[in-house]
Amino acid sequence: MLRWFVAITPLAGAMAFPILVPITMAKVSIGAGVGVALVLSTLWFVAMLRTSEMPH
Repeated sequence: MLRWFVAITPLAGAMAFPILVPITMAKVSIGAGVGVALVLSTLWFVAMLRTSEMPH
């Protein structure tokens, strides 16, 4: 399960960010789009750090 999550994390963030942020900006407001960008990028960054496979 964890290997799958590690593999999909970069791809999911790279695809979700350019789709969700402009849609939010167009449908709700620019401020909401900036908020979504901030929250999404923070969650993506934390997920990438938590699942990183660093050599020992």
